[in-house]
Amino acid sequence: MLLNLLLGWVLSKRVSTAEDFYLGRRTTPWWAIGISVIATYVSALSFLGGPAWSYSESLAVIAIHINYPIVVFVVVTLFLPFFFNSGVASIYDYMERRFGPTSRVVISSLFLVSQALTSAAILYATSLVIEFITGIDVKTAIVIVTVIALTYTMMGGITAVIWTDVIQAGVLFIGTFIILFALLDSMPVPIAEVLADLKAQGKTNPLDFSFDLTREATVWSGVIAMSLFHITVYGANQMMVQRTLAAKSIGDAKKAFLLMGFVAFFIYFLFFFLGILFYGYYGGREFENDNTIILIFVAEYGMPGLMGIITAAIVAAAMSSLDSSFNSLATISTVDFYEKYFRKGESPEHYLTVTRGFTMFWAILIIVPAIMYSEIEGSVLQTLSEIGAYFVGAKLSMYGLGFFSKQTTEKGLLVGVVVGFVMIWYLATQTDIAWPWYCLFGAGVNIIVSLVASRIIDGV
Repeated sequence: MLLNLLLGWVLSKRVSTAEDFYLGRRTTPWWAIGISVIATYVSALSFLGGPAWSYSESLAVIAIHINYPIVVFVVVTLFLPFFFNSGVASIYDYMERRFGPTSRVVISSLFLVSQALTSAAILYATSLVIEFITGIDVKTAIVIVTVIALTYTMMGGITAVIWTDVIQAGVLFIGTFIILFALLDSMPVPIAEVLADLKAQGKTNPLDFSFDLTREATVWSGVIAMSLFHITVYGANQMMVQRTLAAKSIGDAKKAFLLMGFVAFFIYFLFFFLGILFYGYYGGREFENDNTIILIFVAEYGMPGLMGIITAAIVAAAMSSLDSSFNSLATISTVDFYEKYFRKGESPEHYLTVTRGFTMFWAILIIVPAIMYSEIEGSVLQTLSEIGAYFVGAKLSMYGLGFFSKQTTEKGLLVGVVVGFVMIWYLATQTDIAWPWYCLFGAGVNIIVSLVASRIIDGV
């Protein structure tokens, strides 16, 4: 934590304008950006929620993440070159250029709401760890983590976000491998017997080829539905794209995403593999809160210093996601709303001050939903994925229509967005269809309605 604050203070010397805060000086190496993207998406939710998810389900949940080669190909060939070459700080600027100002407001608002909810879930996951270890109240833990991540983000901007993410990713991965080796060392019987028993119980089968829309983790939900989900997460998400805009060139930006694509799958496989190993170790025992399984194991293992390392890993993972969220939320608030509708033509220094103010505003605001997440007992990673499924369909269809449809108008697009949300609400409340499919059905309905409405309303 002290190192993060120190690094933020050092890098603050390089931030003199809002542009520096949003994009740095385009001197960050590609490998640091790639690690930052990985660290942001992995987060504390994966460290706690990944093993919790596969513990209650099976290794089959890895199907959700088998789509990274498809996702990276689409993002680096379609989304990334467009955003990088346009020179924008907000990727939602495209919506206004293609459709009009209202569509930009809509998609920017969707980002602010969805990202705030994501950040709140990350805060909760981290506070759960601190409460478990120290006994500090959840609310107090939330405030502590928020203040630290807020401080260095406000000082150093996107450059501080990227370089602190590199450090935090290192701590996270070291902690994860220590847990793996400690777990293998603690098994009551040889690992081969444990895996054979898990296989007999159906916990190790990662491939479910059934075309059952009510099941979350099948090969088809991973290849079809979650490909669309992750394309939106990585290609049409300000938090992910913004750091690649700080790269020296489009080639470096692409290499950063390729690094993420190669590494992310193996990281998630490791988290889910830990979950089934825990199932074998504990014999399927039920826990009051599955998200604490990894913490309970560390406490029982009793290795001096291990709990401190794991705490550092989880807090580091949380801050690597929170700092990115704060930075991107503040960027969109300033560029898409304040600068556009309230104070145009001000100095770069003025917008830098405003952006830092918005950084603080969002950090304070997300504390409320973070406390609300404390009522959740299932996997926080699964819960967050379900929440994200409500928003990705609208984002994907808006960009898809913008890129490939000349006939779609702004009025038609907005009608489609509303109907798409109604469709997702219907699927979530009136059917048993699993959340990975919300993006496909929501975006499909959105696109069809947008095209029809554009023809009816504007006659195109």
